Parts: sequence; structure tokens; C-alpha cells
Amino acid sequence: MTTHNRLPRDAAQAMEEIAAAVGSVSEAELDVIVEELLAARRIACYAPGREGLVLRGLVMRLFHAGLDAHYVGEMTCPAVGRGDLVVLSCGPGRLSTVEALAGVAVRAGARLLYLTAQPRDPAAGHADRVVRVKAQTMADDQASTTVLPMGSAYEIALFVLVDLITNRVRAHRSEPAEASRSRHTNLE
Repeated sequence: MTTHNRLPRDAAQAMEEIAAAVGSVSEAELDVIVEELLAARRIACYAPGREGLVLRGLVMRLFHAGLDAHYVGEMTCPAVGRGDLVVLSCGPGRLSTVEALAGVAVRAGARLLYLTAQPRDPAAGHADRVVRVKAQTMADDQASTTVLPMGSAYEIALFVLVDLITNRVRAHRSEPAEASRSRHTNLE
């Protein structure tokens, strides 16, 4: 079923690295993420760097699915508290902004879902749920034999996982595709 053998060797290796990272998150873990999202009154998401672009995509897709989702740092992101979910991603772990936001979420009484490749880092200790995406990040790329640099495998896998998650959210909500499309902006 794979077409990797027709790709240049480095492209095939990149696809394998991404597939392994996506495959490291089990069906059960995807279901837990979906349950957390659907149970939340409101959702606030944040990640640093390129991961932040991916979580902005998650916010957009959750909004399209009819959920009250926001990106931390945007002027329209409301305060969080009990009944809310904060979703943080930090592949390499140990970034001060993520650690600070985890602390704020916990003090406010929000639930915390933490996505990372480094589940033993401090922010993970605050989380109600930790989902590990097994992929190289800047935390462990020094002696790497991977083709994708720094945290690219984690970031790309996260992008795929976000769409798998939002597909499940939409399926649980039993809305037709037209409902999601009706929430898409017409100001593009």
C-alpha cells in the first residue's frame, strides 16, 4: 500500500519518520483527546514556533466543527477556568512559555492536555493528560541519523494528528460536512 519505493531515498525516509511518529499515538489516545475536547466548555491552545502553526490549525478546525476554540495570545482568547481545556504542545519540552501557561491553566482550574515528545519535562507534570508523540525534536537531534531536521518529524506528525482528531470530533458531533463549511470564513 506504500508508494515510498518510488520516492527519492531521503523523501522515503522522511515519510517513514513521519509515519512512525503518527503511528506512535494509539487509537485509544486519539479517543481520549477527542473526549477531552468534546467535554470542554471552551478550548485554548498554544505551542511555540512551528508547532504553534499546527495548533492554530487545530483551533480553526475545532471552530469549523462547532467548538468554542481559541489560540492563546490572540486578543479574542477568553480567560480559562473550570470546565475549560488548555491544549499545549511542546515537542522538545522545557520551554518557559509553555511551563508558565501550564501553571496558569492549573491555577485557573482548567484541565490541561499536553502533547510532547518529552513526557518527563516539567509542563507534563501539570497536565491532566499527556500524549507522547514519539519523534525527534531539538531535545534529541544532536546525534541524529534522521533526514528531517530538528523537530520537523514531530511538527508534521502533529499536523496529521490534528486532522485525525478533528475528523473524530466531527464524527462524534454527527454534523454533515456542510455544517463545517458553513462556519468557514468568506473573507478570504
